[in-house]
This record gives sequence, structure tokens and C-alpha cells, in this order.
Amino acid sequence: MRLPDRLLNDGVDIPLCPPSKGDAGGYQLTTINYTQEEFLMRLTPIDNPKDLMTRLAYRYSKKMFGKVITPMKVVYARAPKSLWLANSMGNYAEKGMSLSKELSYLLKAHTAGLNDCHFCIDIARAMGQSKQVSLKKFYALPDYKHSDLFDEAERAALDFVTEATTNRRVSDECFTSLQQHFTDSEIVEITMLNAIENFYNFINLPLEIESDGLCALQYEAEDEQNGRL
Repeated sequence: MRLPDRLLNDGVDIPLCPPSKGDAGGYQLTTINYTQEEFLMRLTPIDNPKDLMTRLAYRYSKKMFGKVITPMKVVYARAPKSLWLANSMGNYAEKGMSLSKELSYLLKAHTAGLNDCHFCIDIARAMGQSKQVSLKKFYALPDYKHSDLFDEAERAALDFVTEATTNRRVSDECFTSLQQHFTDSEIVEITMLNAIENFYNFINLPLEIESDGLCALQYEAEDEQNGRL
């Protein structure tokens, strides 16, 4: 099931992740008919949780992303004690690593793409876009080995998470290449980042949690902020 280019978001048909002006590269949006009914989740989202911490988490999610993200409604509303785990891992990946934001979001999006986790692809793009990471590089990820947009260090890191995600182990050649560009501490961070992303992917996938259209919301928010709407 491929990642849809458009989706119904709160009753409004919007592009999933439209390219910034002058920054689209060769990417072309393809209009398709998409409704939430085509991607039925296993569990019904909970809109009004009873737990105080979950309600606060809903408020934070809406402030950060413009909406309460679906995993919050489906997963954490039913398992509120797991919020600290998800929050701790998210904070570490977002604020506790020395890796550049650009590389971090590219690795997250690539791992999510390998696992076909549409929600995680979308949120990685949205957060990357908020940090001024070019959408052109996200769209070029499937061809990172040959694209001029990626340097050798980025290719080595992407090779590493590719092998780790698909094979659970990496070849000597892959690891040696990674060592040529990153310190031991950075290699551990890349490994941890990939493990955290796989954790999120493997929660969303079996529960059929699809894209929330966060990248499109981020694009619209930037347009509104810049007075283009």
C-alpha cells in the first residue's frame, strides 16, 4: 500500500506534503481519491480521555502539531502509563543527540519508509520541514545512493539504518564505511535513533495507524505565518 499523496484531514482534502515553492525538484503530486474508510484502524480513537496526564498530552500534541495525533488517541489513551516511555525516547531523539537535525529526520523518514509506516514518514517530514530541512531530500530518499543531494556521510548512515532495519545486522563493509564518517558516540546515536524509529513503526503498523497529514498542516501553518493564505 503506497503512501497517498492527498488525504482527507478533518474533512478537508489537502496535499499530504506539498513541495515548498522553488524546492520541489522532480517531485510531482499525484491526485488520488482517498478517504479514511480506505484505511480502517484496528481500534477506535478516543477523543475524550479520562486520565489527566493523557488530557495534558492531548493539549501538548495539538499545540505542537495542530491536532491530536492519532497514536495518542489510539495507543496512549489506552495505555497512559506508557506516555513517559514514548516521551522519554522522543525527547532523547529530539534533544539528546549530537547528530544534526537534518540527518536525524532523514534517517527517521528513511527507516519509516523501509517499514512502510505512513504515519512516521509524515511526522518525520513535518518535523524536518519545521527545522528547514529541504523536502527535496525527503523525496529523494528512495534514490539516496545515486542522488547528488546526499553526501558520503549521509549515504553511509542511510546504508547503516537500511541494513539494520531490513537484516537486523550490518555487514563489515557497511560498518567500516560508517566509521569513516562518524565517531563511536555518533554511531551509537544513529543505532539508537534507528531502534527508536522502529519502535514507533511497530506500534503504528499492526494497528493500521496511517498518516495524519501533519506535513500538509505544517505547510499550511507556514503559509499562514508568511501571509500567503
